[in-house]
Amino acid sequence: MMEFLNELQTAAFWTGLLAIIWVNIILSGDNAVVIALAARSLPARQQKQAVIWGAGAAVVLRIILTIVAVELLRLPWLKLIGGVLLFWIAVKLLVPEDGSDDGVESSENLWAAIKTILIADLVMSLDNVIAVAAVAKDSFVLLILGLAISIPLVIFGATMLMKIMDRYPIIITIGAGLLGWVAGDMMATDPVLKDWVDANAAWLHWAAPAAGAAFVVATGKWLAARAEAGRREVVDLGEGSETGAPR
Repeated sequence: MMEFLNELQTAAFWTGLLAIIWVNIILSGDNAVVIALAARSLPARQQKQAVIWGAGAAVVLRIILTIVAVELLRLPWLKLIGGVLLFWIAVKLLVPEDGSDDGVESSENLWAAIKTILIADLVMSLDNVIAVAAVAKDSFVLLILGLAISIPLVIFGATMLMKIMDRYPIIITIGAGLLGWVAGDMMATDPVLKDWVDANAAWLHWAAPAAGAAFVVATGKWLAARAEAGRREVVDLGEGSETGAPR
């Protein structure tokens, strides 16, 4: 307890805490976008549940990841695999889902949204937890406070984004592009590639994120157009059958 009180009286503690808050403001915005996008298709009653449970579980995952952040940073291929997963999630968010009825199916959609939030946050939190661990250094108090600050940032950020997206659907595309940007950046900074990129292709540090965003938006829009064309074909066939049906 005395150690904690002594730590509170140091300038390094408060400087570190402010740095962690800033890191979370910058990095948790991406997580809030994922939560808002994943919950946007749910009924209003279930949106709040998805945000609260998804964000709460995401923070627990972030704590677990932070404990082993130093080891994760040393593992090759981890960011490459995470980037591929994040591309898949981002593209999937741009493809409209089939309409669903209320009742049991809505409950399944709620858990599907929570699962998407967990997977995306697990992937996207790598940079977040590593940054927080680096700022906190050996201070367990700073580490926990930094992670605790993520809770309101993610929850309130996601709730606000859901309301805005209802009014401005273009934000869905921008959000998915943002995820593609993060995925491209993650892959370019994987330990397997980082040294080579730094020495031979430093331009990839901005080109890879830009290409990732463009890939997600282009692929997502293409798949969405195909899905819409398929639905229209089904509707046209259905209307044709009704028109040609014997009376």
